[in-house]
Amino acid sequence: MNVSPLTKPVQATDIAPERLANNPALTEMQKIHEASRQFEAILLRQILAASQKTVIPSKFADNSTASEIYRDMVTNQLADTMSKSGAFGLAQTFEHQLTRPEHA
Repeated sequence: MNVSPLTKPVQATDIAPERLANNPALTEMQKIHEASRQFEAILLRQILAASQKTVIPSKFADNSTASEIYRDMVTNQLADTMSKSGAFGLAQTFEHQLTRPEHA
């Protein structure tokens, strides 16, 4: 009896950005969609990081290295979650721009 091995379907969100373009398991539309989402997440990270900077220095603010690392982790997770939800809409705009037909 010949039994084929079980294979887990490939999710675009599980692939690192630098390996996205050369992955043969994804369609061109999946690659464009994920690249657009990841680009939106990068922009959201920059916006969120800038919004967390204090304007007036304070002795009550925790500026330790551990605090900075934690803040970066929270910012990265929040940006990824926001981009995956699709509520922000930038990824859809990027995707539309990348998939529209060229006018000769």
